[in-house]
Amino acid sequence: MSAAHVRRGAPGRSKPKKPARVSVPKKLASKLPVKQAQANRLAGWAFGLFVLAIAGVALIALDVPAKVGLAAGEAVGDAGFRVKSIDVRGIRRMDPRPVYELAADQKTTAMPLLDVTSIRQQLLEYGWVKDARVSRRFPDTLVIDIVERQPAALWQDEDRLTLIDAEGVVLDRVPVSRMPDLPLLIGKGANEHAVALDQLLGKAPALKPQLVSATWVGERRWNLSLQTGETIMLPEGETAAATALTRFAKMDKSAGLLGRGYIHFDLRRPDKTMTVRLPRKPGEPIVPEPVSES
Repeated sequence: MSAAHVRRGAPGRSKPKKPARVSVPKKLASKLPVKQAQANRLAGWAFGLFVLAIAGVALIALDVPAKVGLAAGEAVGDAGFRVKSIDVRGIRRMDPRPVYELAADQKTTAMPLLDVTSIRQQLLEYGWVKDARVSRRFPDTLVIDIVERQPAALWQDEDRLTLIDAEGVVLDRVPVSRMPDLPLLIGKGANEHAVALDQLLGKAPALKPQLVSATWVGERRWNLSLQTGETIMLPEGETAAATALTRFAKMDKSAGLLGRGYIHFDLRRPDKTMTVRLPRKPGEPIVPEPVSES
């Protein structure tokens, strides 16, 4: 028998394999409003997008975009765009040193990588700072605009003396030797009621300029000490206190109660009767004197 000859291709010249095609099953394609070829192309695009999405997730998991962005930002910094000066504006009373220290204490000095939002949030944690704006001025300057809070009163809590603004926000410690000429709020939590106190004094505008100090008694009511030396003892509750203080202001205007040597005016009685305390000699018993509105 003659040997069977098997025809082989030339060595090393095998035909390249065609890439696998993604196709839509004919049964499914027959139900689509497109032809088989178009459906296959759409399926191929969908598969490609799926592969890209998987690759993107993998890159993010490896933190590749962040590392590339960091490297690019540092490269820009090396080209001359690094912080070399800090321009702080708007400071009148507060110590500027903490602002400079905070701005300088950053992970990088490359201008594109500075987190100005984070710097602003940290600045807002300072009592003096009511608002702040942080911006870049290329090529090498960080600009910080500060809006300061305005001191409105002093707050004394035991042996601690601090400046507060009209909203009761604590601004800074104050030594007794450097006390500014501001009203004094005394007592635990008094600063938290500074706004309510200001609104209360607004009911008696003639008395407001005479206020020397206001003591928050028992965390529930006010005693007001005036320049004339008297103390007005107000009842609990905003409404009751406002009514009592308005009534007293009218009585003082008509009868001139202040400046006559009284010790205090007690307005806490529910029957609206005011009790006054007169000066006394050493050893003399205290005898309150009731005073009616008439």
